[in-house]
Amino acid sequence: MPFIYYLFALFIYLVSLPFLLFLLLKPKYKKSIPARFFLYKNPPFSQKTYYFHACSLGETKALKPIINKFDKVNLSVITNTGYEEAKKYKNAEIRFLPYEIFIPFWFRPCKTLVVMEAELWYMLFFTGKKRCSKTVLLNARISDKSYSKYMKFKWFYRQIFKNIDLVLAQSEKDKKRLQELGAKRVEVVGNIKTYFEPEITKNYKKTKPLIVLASTHAGEEEKILPQIDLKKYQVAIVPRHPERFDEVAKFSQKYGEVEKLSNLKSNKLTKDIVIVDKMGELINFYNIADVVILGGSFVDNVGGHNPIEPAYFNLPIISGKYYFNQHALYEEVDGIEVCEPDEISKKLCFLKPTAIKNKIDLKNIISYIK
Repeated sequence: MPFIYYLFALFIYLVSLPFLLFLLLKPKYKKSIPARFFLYKNPPFSQKTYYFHACSLGETKALKPIINKFDKVNLSVITNTGYEEAKKYKNAEIRFLPYEIFIPFWFRPCKTLVVMEAELWYMLFFTGKKRCSKTVLLNARISDKSYSKYMKFKWFYRQIFKNIDLVLAQSEKDKKRLQELGAKRVEVVGNIKTYFEPEITKNYKKTKPLIVLASTHAGEEEKILPQIDLKKYQVAIVPRHPERFDEVAKFSQKYGEVEKLSNLKSNKLTKDIVIVDKMGELINFYNIADVVILGGSFVDNVGGHNPIEPAYFNLPIISGKYYFNQHALYEEVDGIEVCEPDEISKKLCFLKPTAIKNKIDLKNIISYIK
C-alpha cells in the first residue's frame, strides 16, 4: 500500500505541475505553493518535540490554547492564512506541510504527532507512526455532508487509521462514524473550538450601535448591506480573504461613507462603514459589537464559519442557512438567528443574546497528547 500510494501521489504531482505554476501567479498562493510543492524555504523541523498540524486559519486558531500549554512545539499548516496565524505563537517552529511525496524525506522524529480534524493525509500518518512515539487525530469529526463520501472510500481510510493510535472525537455520532471507517481507540472529548480565551489588543470606539459582518465572502456584502439602516447603525466588514479588501471597500461606497482600518488615525470609528483590512482584528470588533452577521453562510459554496467567538461575548448572531460545515458548532450555541438575506432587517428588530452551551476540559485533552 505505501509504495503504490506513493507512486500514485507522484503521478498526480507531475500531472499537476503546469497548474501549480499557474497558481503561483495568484497572491493567495505565493507562499504556500513554493513551500509545499517545491520545498522552497521549507526545511524540516530542527527540534524533536510535539508536532501539531492544522490546515487553515480556523484550525490553527483552535489549537492555540493547547499549544500554549507546551514549552516548545512544531506546527505545520497548509494555507497562507493558517501560516500568518501560526506566526503569532511564540513557542512554535512553523512550516508548511509538504505535499505527500516529500513527507518521508522531510519528516523528522517527534514526541507525539497531533493532527487536526479531517487532515487525513496518508503519508503524514504513515511516516509519523514510524518516527513518533504516538499519533493522534484531534477534534475529529465526520459531517453529515461528508459521511457518504468517506464511506465510498472506506477501504482507503482503514489504511490511514491503521497508523493512528488515538482519535479524540467531537461527539458520540462522530465516534461511531470514525469507528466505521476503521478508527481503533476513539475517545469523545468535545469540540476544542468551543474553548476560547479572547485577547483584546485594541479598544476601538464606535459612534453608533455596531454591526460586524464577520468573515464575509464574495457576493455576501451585496446581499447584506442593503438590509442595514446606516442612519441607525455603523457597520464593520471583515472579509475572510485579504485579497478582497480593496474590492469590498470600493463596492461599499455605494451605501455610505467608507474608511479602511489601516488608514485610521485614531481608535475612533467615524464613518458609516469600516473595512477591517488588517489581520487579527476581528476579536477587537467583537468586543465592541452590538450585532454580528456571520459570513460564509449566505452563499452556498462555503459552509459557514465558527460562531463560538461572537457567542463568547453573548452577542446576537444572525446567520444565513448555508452553514453545513459548522453544524456541530452551531449546535453548541443557543440563540443564533438563521434567515434569508432579505429577512435581516426584520431580525435586527428582535435581537437576543447568544450563549455557549458546553465548554471542554482542556486538561483532559493535554493528558491524552502527552
